[in-house]
Amino acid sequence: MHTNRISLARKIILSLSAVVTLALFSGCETVVLTNLTPASLPENPSQIYTITLRVTPKVNTIIPGSLKARIVIDAQNYAMTKSPLADGLYEFDYQLPAGREDIAYYFLVNYDVELSGGSTPRESYTEITHGRIVHRYVLSLEVNRGPVGARISVLGRGFTPQDILYFDGTPARTVYESPNALSLFVPALEANHNYRVTLGSSAGNSPVGTFRIDGSTVSVSPGSLALRTGERQPVTFTIPNAAPMGGLLLDITTDVPESVIMPEVMVPQGQNTVTVTIEGGKPGSGSLFLKGYGTGEVNVPVSVTAK
Repeated sequence: MHTNRISLARKIILSLSAVVTLALFSGCETVVLTNLTPASLPENPSQIYTITLRVTPKVNTIIPGSLKARIVIDAQNYAMTKSPLADGLYEFDYQLPAGREDIAYYFLVNYDVELSGGSTPRESYTEITHGRIVHRYVLSLEVNRGPVGARISVLGRGFTPQDILYFDGTPARTVYESPNALSLFVPALEANHNYRVTLGSSAGNSPVGTFRIDGSTVSVSPGSLALRTGERQPVTFTIPNAAPMGGLLLDITTDVPESVIMPEVMVPQGQNTVTVTIEGGKPGSGSLFLKGYGTGEVNVPVSVTAK
């Protein structure tokens, strides 16, 4: 009976030792491997993409200097280099072959663990990860606030002439500048509010950022128009501050489009007034409307009579 108790105790000790040994030798318990590379990689002209790994030791038995990080891409094994940004970070610059839009890779880390006065080599690895190359993306809005009518640039890559920018679902007048730049004119929406700006196209919607529409005022001289068909009259629009870069578009509408003939009204950059000539068309009466100014809308009565 005494012998059986000793045997049982030995079995318990041996079992506990085995558990401790497994914990030491288990890679997932010894180090944590964290992939810091985004799943979507913006396309760049060099077609070189940086893949970053963070290695975090969970025990102090790893022999200093023994840890080596590697990356496996397309069955090829490459050494990663230590990043100068922080301890435990490793990087690898991968040049994507022509025609490829996806990167499949996993990390492999080798290190030595100190155990019972000696060292034992260990290995940890991750599952296969995929990185997708994005040909179309938005970097930023040029600014994040402005008045109705201000022209705002949007920088990115992969833009097309069919792209449209939206403020909380309301389309803004969008100008295609190049594959890397678009411009928008802030739409006539309620001022002193933040709006979510998105880029919409056949490829779907992409978030752009948040834009705040600031309040502004505009005065019109004369304050009403009485014209005969074919008669012309200059009208001056004045804003309180100089127009921002790109100018300020006064998006004017009317309920009598056949009676009012007028050009687009754009206050030039750096100026605060603009004068345009309005011509009487078919007889009728109505108004010119400028939304988003003053208390919400500027109304200019218009009357056109026959010659």
